[in-house]
Amino acid sequence: MTDGNKNRSCPECGQTATGNFCQNCGASLGGRFCNHCGGKLAAGAKFCGECGGKVGTGASSGGGARRGGDRIPASATAAGRRTPAGGGEHREAAREVVGGQNLPWWIAGGAMFVMILLVGMNMVRPGPGPVPNAAGGVATGAAAGAAPTDISQMTPIEAADRLFNRVMTSVSSGDSLAAQQFMPMAIAAYQRARPLTLDGLFHLSMLNRTAGNFEAALDNAVEILEQDGNHLLGLAAAAEASVELGELDEAERYYRKILEIFPSENGSGREEYQMHSTIMTQLEGEAEAFLAGR
Repeated sequence: MTDGNKNRSCPECGQTATGNFCQNCGASLGGRFCNHCGGKLAAGAKFCGECGGKVGTGASSGGGARRGGDRIPASATAAGRRTPAGGGEHREAAREVVGGQNLPWWIAGGAMFVMILLVGMNMVRPGPGPVPNAAGGVATGAAAGAAPTDISQMTPIEAADRLFNRVMTSVSSGDSLAAQQFMPMAIAAYQRARPLTLDGLFHLSMLNRTAGNFEAALDNAVEILEQDGNHLLGLAAAAEASVELGELDEAERYYRKILEIFPSENGSGREEYQMHSTIMTQLEGEAEAFLAGR
């Protein structure tokens, strides 16, 4: 036994320990790793030095009743929605994301998706600009990133679009604090701006999906399809939310519908298709890849 193995402190209980396991609590003396990001933890640490996560906590799973009475437009699919075995786990994980417990880890996992969204669309309004704060004023300084603007001159949808830009920009840059701050404000702004265009509903679905509100994201997508069952972005949003909820049969129907109508519908010249051009160019491939794995 070397001197390096003597008089060490147990990473769990802090007592002096030797050998491979603590004689006081039985913990391994090989070190601990963060449940959130996998980084190595210092002895006695209560929070991870890499992601700030609390030691000993992680993504929990749980149950929960599914909603009843949901329906999918007949133009989008021939079958009703079903209850997934893993729906409770997704909802519990979503609650932890929105509450901020897992947000840094979620930001890392979702950054690539949001980058695709940002690259593939012309921003609804130029620049992120100032954003209304929770009190109805204008965020200033670093949070705003631009000179103050009189938001009383904004329409509800303009304010919602500005917040959407802010959230997506924050996610793409890895700014979890700003994303967490503005996400609920953006979702609420779109709700206040109702009735929404199909593109506005797509933005709302994207916000809810990015926040982990997968059932709400699916509901927003279904709203699109109730108005136009061939809307490709609505079908894509419904398919992606269904995958997140574990409703793979429903996702398959949405993706098959996409492949069936894509050539003609993609040439319809919708403005939102042009705004989300990168998503549109990848949509067929994503549908084919999903169906190939079924």
